[in-house]
Amino acid sequence: MGTLQVALLNASYNDSMTTENFRRDVDADVRPFAVNKGHRPETFEYDAVIVSGSGASVYWDEPWIEPLADWVGGAIERDVPVLGVCFGHQLVAHALGGDVSPMGEYELGYREVEVEDSSVLFDGLPDRFVAFTTHSDEVTALPPDATVIAANECSIQGFRRGHAFGVQFHPEYDRASAERVTRNKDLPDERIRGVLDGITDETVDAATDAKTVFDNFLGYARRRTETDR
Repeated sequence: MGTLQVALLNASYNDSMTTENFRRDVDADVRPFAVNKGHRPETFEYDAVIVSGSGASVYWDEPWIEPLADWVGGAIERDVPVLGVCFGHQLVAHALGGDVSPMGEYELGYREVEVEDSSVLFDGLPDRFVAFTTHSDEVTALPPDATVIAANECSIQGFRRGHAFGVQFHPEYDRASAERVTRNKDLPDERIRGVLDGITDETVDAATDAKTVFDNFLGYARRRTETDR
């Protein structure tokens, strides 16, 4: 079989760094769509779909969010494997009937994530691994028939329902992304300095393990495609 075709639904207000990060870490033919501008794939003829993070919240009254949720729901109904990351994680949950709410705080920085279910998404990862997190919303109620597959003390960090997956953390972040996002947060200077101090060679290196999520997701999508042939 040839290279997998993956639709990247880039919700990050057309942030080119987001596309670059996913193209670097997702070993597939990644085709980006600036969904915040209303650009969505014309068909569901993709091997897999990834929904990126965003500065938006899924409950905002933005004209592109509900059409995006409807499209993602349509892809899931057609058994296309879907992976949501951060905002994408919340968007997938919302599209499937789950709830997303403000946390009342900000989780930011390299944090430990604990695997709670033996999901294919975490094959090869330890029960606890490090990943970069940046969010002030969370999935507060899972969609019907969904299962928590990862969590930490702040929130649900991963769920699965059928061929749909969500992860709250950012496997695609490199050091530059982590530092840039941290500096741009509207948080007290002391908090920003503390997070930046935690972005070290050691933590950045440890977080590379989280990128295994992409390889596992693509492996799952490839097996699905071969089964359907």
